[in-house]
Amino acid sequence: MVEVTNKSQRNWTAKDCALIGVMVTLLIVAQVTLSALSGVELVTVLLASFAYCFGVRRGVLTALLFSLLRQFIFGVFPNVLCLYLVYFSFLALVFGLLGHRGGYRRGILVLVASLCTVCFTLLDNVLTPFWYGYSMEAAKVYFYASFTTLVPHVICVAVTVGILFAPLCRLFASARRD
Repeated sequence: MVEVTNKSQRNWTAKDCALIGVMVTLLIVAQVTLSALSGVELVTVLLASFAYCFGVRRGVLTALLFSLLRQFIFGVFPNVLCLYLVYFSFLALVFGLLGHRGGYRRGILVLVASLCTVCFTLLDNVLTPFWYGYSMEAAKVYFYASFTTLVPHVICVAVTVGILFAPLCRLFASARRD
């Protein structure tokens, strides 16, 4: 368990480090495994349920490590790195705060995850054209082209969060108790 040394500082335990390491590995494996399928992913449900159960601090650190380490597999693209650092940290923050309050119905969690997924695409639609200096016309084309991935992505997130969020939270709760 986490030892409290004072109200504002906590020490990391070996269990915290192991949990975060295993979760980062699971996120990377899930992303690599499904990377060939456009719009299909498990990273959102895995990270959201982890942050919901283990809190903001562990969730955001997991998101940051995942965002950085995945660069070794997919290559370093600064716009993607920025997008992932901002978005997945935000997702972990939101679900960590929701978990702190607890007791949310499945529909609310699905809606929040789906809205976050839309925000991911919208952030990419701003960041990528800006980063690469697209013309306004090219930025519009990029924006409209993103809908071919956005629609299946949101459907995938809604389905996976609807089906897997509760079982993952039960699994994480048992890991938290041990």
